[in-house]
Amino acid sequence: IATWIAYSFFLFLSPIPLLSRTLVAASFLFAMVFLLMGRVFYSIILSKPVFRHRALIVGTGWTAQAIAEVLLKYGKSAYTLVGFVDDSWDEHNVAFHTPHTAYRVLGPYHSLVGLVLRHRIDTLVLATGNAFDEKLLKSLAECLELGVEIIPMSLLYEKLTGRIPLEHIAHDWYIVMPVNHPLTRPFNRLIKRGMDIVLASLGILLLLPFVPLIALAIYLDSPGPIFYTQWRVGKGGRLFKAYKFRSMVPDAEKGRPVWARENDPRVTRVGRILRKTHVDEFPQFLNILKGEMSAVGPRPERPEFVAELAREIPFYRVRHAIKPGMAGWALVKYGYASSKEDATIKLEYDLYYIRHWSPWFDLIILAKTVIDTITFGGR
Repeated sequence: IATWIAYSFFLFLSPIPLLSRTLVAASFLFAMVFLLMGRVFYSIILSKPVFRHRALIVGTGWTAQAIAEVLLKYGKSAYTLVGFVDDSWDEHNVAFHTPHTAYRVLGPYHSLVGLVLRHRIDTLVLATGNAFDEKLLKSLAECLELGVEIIPMSLLYEKLTGRIPLEHIAHDWYIVMPVNHPLTRPFNRLIKRGMDIVLASLGILLLLPFVPLIALAIYLDSPGPIFYTQWRVGKGGRLFKAYKFRSMVPDAEKGRPVWARENDPRVTRVGRILRKTHVDEFPQFLNILKGEMSAVGPRPERPEFVAELAREIPFYRVRHAIKPGMAGWALVKYGYASSKEDATIKLEYDLYYIRHWSPWFDLIILAKTVIDTITFGGR
């Protein structure tokens, strides 16, 4: 699409008619049709069992159950779950079952190489916690010689879900934590800051003509301040004032912090529209220009909630390793948090984002946020 737009731009500016405009427009339609057909065909072919990895899970505990569920929910197009291997094996032992299929323990650890050959296993998923004995390590080494992929459960989990599995990393925290993440490098920070300045500047230019209309609607619906400021926690734990259009009745919290919830009665009629379209967040373009926020990043949380969540959720403060954002991976994948449980899941998405940041990832998140805005997908 981008190539066609660029080509058409120069073609239409050309003083010499090179091609008819009808033909150029038709070429776009043909390109879209054939591109769609190609992608559908590609998806159908790759969904065939011959292209899937045949996976065997090493272990049968809680961690193994979790990755089995994820494989069946998110990985059907890429993996076929064959079964489990564990020293608790007996011929009737079912490790995991669905309404249609029972997945059995196929054998003990010392039979791992034979099971790999017999069942044509491509991938071994390590889900034993820290229970690695010498025999199992030897069997895994032999499987590596056979060209079998061996992947820790935590890495496969994040690959399929886009989340860091905090409950299942045990002592392997260094595998999934964003140590030496991309934004520790100066060049990457420069790229991200440049993107922030460009996006925030464009956002403010687009927003300015509508500010009087938004302000009037807010005031007529609920007389009081148009803008709302609130202390939030930024990079390095530093506090800053985040700007928003007011979407709740004045003095909604009555002096004490309260989680926003679905269908919150404190939200005004205009505020509900602003939240659904994320327009209430648009004044944060100013926070971005000031360098307090980024266009994309973990959503900034209030210091009162941060103090509480940091005590109860491991690694919670790691989300402050980068600037908070207007849009975020956790926001587009999960939505807004209204409890400790929600905050834990969102943290898993935030840590994944920090670990896998790239300019392209930011653009994907921004595109999803725009779609949410257009389809009223906010809270």
